[in-house]
Amino acid sequence: MKISTLFIQVACKELKSSRLFLKLLEAVLKLGNRMNDGTFRGGAQAFKLDTLLKLSDVKGADSKTTLLHFVVQEIIRSEGARAVRLAKESRSNLSLGPNDQADDPSQDSEDNYRNLGLEIVSCLSTELENVKKAAGLDADALANEVATLGYKLVETKEFLGTDMSSTEEDNGFCRLLKSFVEHAEVDITFLLEEEKRIRSMVKSTTDYFHGNSGRDEGLRLFVIVRDFLGMIDKACKEVRESQKKIVQAPRNKDSPTMRPIQDPRQHLFPAIRDRRVDSSSSDEDE
Repeated sequence: MKISTLFIQVACKELKSSRLFLKLLEAVLKLGNRMNDGTFRGGAQAFKLDTLLKLSDVKGADSKTTLLHFVVQEIIRSEGARAVRLAKESRSNLSLGPNDQADDPSQDSEDNYRNLGLEIVSCLSTELENVKKAAGLDADALANEVATLGYKLVETKEFLGTDMSSTEEDNGFCRLLKSFVEHAEVDITFLLEEEKRIRSMVKSTTDYFHGNSGRDEGLRLFVIVRDFLGMIDKACKEVRESQKKIVQAPRNKDSPTMRPIQDPRQHLFPAIRDRRVDSSSSDEDE
């Protein structure tokens, strides 16, 4: 019980304090508003986290690239640019000499942004490890276990007040049972209060993301995030594999030099063509 409540408590803190997770939610919200621009669905201020699990259902013209891939690649690029910027600021604060590599142009390349960003986004699942652990818990089973202990304590106290009431006070069993009840009452009261506190904390965390729904959804929030993290891990793996294919693709020496083409994802999703879900220029979060 103690270990379970610890997982839940830490999971709540992880979710609310994860800058990268909140950044992903912001990107999804921006994407949804841009795709629904001009409709009654546009201009939304929030969305239910269940929506995250539907990002893989919307596919592009190639039937492979999904909205999740789009969001993940945008965040990868944004996080990579942020990492480079923070690294430069850190080196600048250390007052390094003129021969330092702080101005290395390769750091500002798109490839470097993507590589750094991919490593950062790939670590989100590890960052929210306790969320995944909390998702595996059975909230109803925990509540029932605590409630059962409470009922058993009441029954034991009733037994002492009825069947054992006529027993002599110096009876060894009676003394042991009374001592046990006194100690158990303290422990069980603590567990009941702790269960109530944890339930309230989970409800508060759910309301933080969903608004005050008025419903107690138990640990469903953690289950949603756990499944979404699995989707993120899969998308990062696919992005990494696609990048390897691009690097390993043979080049035709006879082909003329061509200018970089427009981001292919903009052709896959016309509704968000020429618009970025997220950009490093607006990334002020530390």
